[in-house]
Amino acid sequence: MRRLNVSWCLLLGALSCAARPPAGPTATTSRSAGESSSAALPGYAAEVPSALLPGAEPRAMRDAERVPVGASPVRGRADALVTVVIFSDFQCPFCARVGPTLAALSERYGDDIRFVWKNNPLPFHDRARPAAEAAMVVYAKAGPEAFWRFHDALFEGRGRLSDEGLEDAAEQVGVTREVLRHELATGAYRAAVEADMALAQRLGAGGTPNFFINGTQLVGALPLERYVAVIDPVLALARAITPRESAYAVMVANPVPGPEEPRPSAPAAPPRRPPLPDPSQVLRVRASGAPSRGPATALVTMVVFSDFQCPFCSRVNPTVAAMRARYGNDLRVVFRHQPLAFHSDARPAAEAAMEAFAQRGNAGFWRMHDLLFANQRALGRADLERYARAVGLDLRRFRSALDQHTHEAAIAADAAMAAGLEATGTPHFFINGQRIAGAQPEAVFAERIESARTAALAYLAAHPGLTRARYYDALMATADTAVRRVARPSDDPDHVYTVAANPEAPAFGAVQARVVIEHFTDFQCPFCARVAPTIAQIRERYGDRVRFRWRHYPLAFHQHAMLAAEAAQEAFVQQGNDGFDRYRDALFANQQNLEPADLERYARDQGLDLARFRDALDRHVHQATIRRDMAAANATGAEIGTPAFFIGGRFVAGALPFAEFERRIDAALAAP
Repeated sequence: MRRLNVSWCLLLGALSCAARPPAGPTATTSRSAGESSSAALPGYAAEVPSALLPGAEPRAMRDAERVPVGASPVRGRADALVTVVIFSDFQCPFCARVGPTLAALSERYGDDIRFVWKNNPLPFHDRARPAAEAAMVVYAKAGPEAFWRFHDALFEGRGRLSDEGLEDAAEQVGVTREVLRHELATGAYRAAVEADMALAQRLGAGGTPNFFINGTQLVGALPLERYVAVIDPVLALARAITPRESAYAVMVANPVPGPEEPRPSAPAAPPRRPPLPDPSQVLRVRASGAPSRGPATALVTMVVFSDFQCPFCSRVNPTVAAMRARYGNDLRVVFRHQPLAFHSDARPAAEAAMEAFAQRGNAGFWRMHDLLFANQRALGRADLERYARAVGLDLRRFRSALDQHTHEAAIAADAAMAAGLEATGTPHFFINGQRIAGAQPEAVFAERIESARTAALAYLAAHPGLTRARYYDALMATADTAVRRVARPSDDPDHVYTVAANPEAPAFGAVQARVVIEHFTDFQCPFCARVAPTIAQIRERYGDRVRFRWRHYPLAFHQHAMLAAEAAQEAFVQQGNDGFDRYRDALFANQQNLEPADLERYARDQGLDLARFRDALDRHVHQATIRRDMAAANATGAEIGTPAFFIGGRFVAGALPFAEFERRIDAALAAP
């Protein structure tokens, strides 16, 4: 913790001698003020218990403007000296992980601490927003105690985040299913959630969980001692403030400085990650009994483990189609199910596809398969029945199969097979038994299929009695059943990757700079926004000794990221590097507002030619450039997330502190 600055000491001295002001407003006056401050949330403040509104109790803490408690759910006494405002997301695993730590803080500080819930559902958590709105319904209809019981149920796993799971959890705390459905359908509490999200954005609380302890920010699910290190001095200062009820407002206006990021005195060796499954190993992967496309006489069998709600599975389907067109009868594609637990609609969709297979064979399955992937945002029961009707299925049999979970055993068997093969993510492919993980570029599949086809022809030539139809079974008979592992290429910190250049990439720094940094980013990624100030520091520190190339890598689960990247690229085309710089800053400053109308507004504010801008986005003029960046990143073989950096060819992942970038850049500059 930094030392307290002089202004804080003077402030405390003044406060300790201050005369007590006139008595605070009455409960009636306070309630009116509270209702006024919540006027943007129709139907919300009026139903919140009045005891929780600011000033409703004689000694309740006065609210603060910068981090207001407002009418939000509170756990703890209204006059607690320490207020912890939590921006959280019901689908965030880190938010769930911090629960026991918060309970320990409550036990440690007792009546001196209170917790305030603020919603910040992240855009890539598909069930976080419905859960947040449901929680606000529970709060308004049944009060704070019911809210916190509902909150605990969702985080402790007793409540699933599907519609049915939310209804179950709400019913357990006294809100009927009918009431919850009605309120969610009308969107009555959407404004309450959006107000919290807007506050989070203003405060720079982009990720979750995010805490403000009497105004002092802490980010992430940290160890208990990190919170104690902030709360102890905050509590000591709060005790010295008079009148007591002004402590929160005063400290939020003049927050205690947060803990400094420690500067590493010496570089620590990165932890070694577990070795990868060997992609060259031929594993035994059964193909019989599953939906397939292509003849049994194909030289190459591609078994795919997939999930109908997985965006990466959808993204790779055109690649698989291209391989089928290229290799024709030499390629057979076999589909196996791996519905992931956090995709609530994936298992019912898999059951629907298997019923299509049962009723209409391969033709029915693949027709249903294509409909499901074409409509990944519409996989509810009514949607599945609509697709069944389009495929021409017997609806009575279809409904019965889904109601009775007729195909659950087959789907579970596929998932068990995937687990045995350590195919833990989707999509996962086995091409004549050899693994490809993820939605890789066409070139990766083509190389593997070509190799498998060549090996098959050689094997058949050496075994003239073996037919093509029996080749795959013969190959599997000698295949391995236990997964072999090999070291990851990136375990070597000195490994230098080759990153294909993109001449259309925005760049900063001298063309002849000694060190080039390829930076892959996503405009909807909160960690990319977090590292932006660090990049500014790097540019200021190193000037023309370092050249930045800005590369796009919009992630599939960020629905606005691709169009935002296209918009930024158009800003670059119209106004060069400086124009890209300004537009990029606007996107990162407004990550919650990346709809097409928002992108156009930022373009107008920047003085771009709007006719050209609209045309570029409507025709997706820059999408090929963006996909070249993505292909260049994937082709390196590094495990790419965002943000990702290649500093002189050496891979760096994540929003690291400036000191760590400085160490790596200095090493690259010093290299021969």
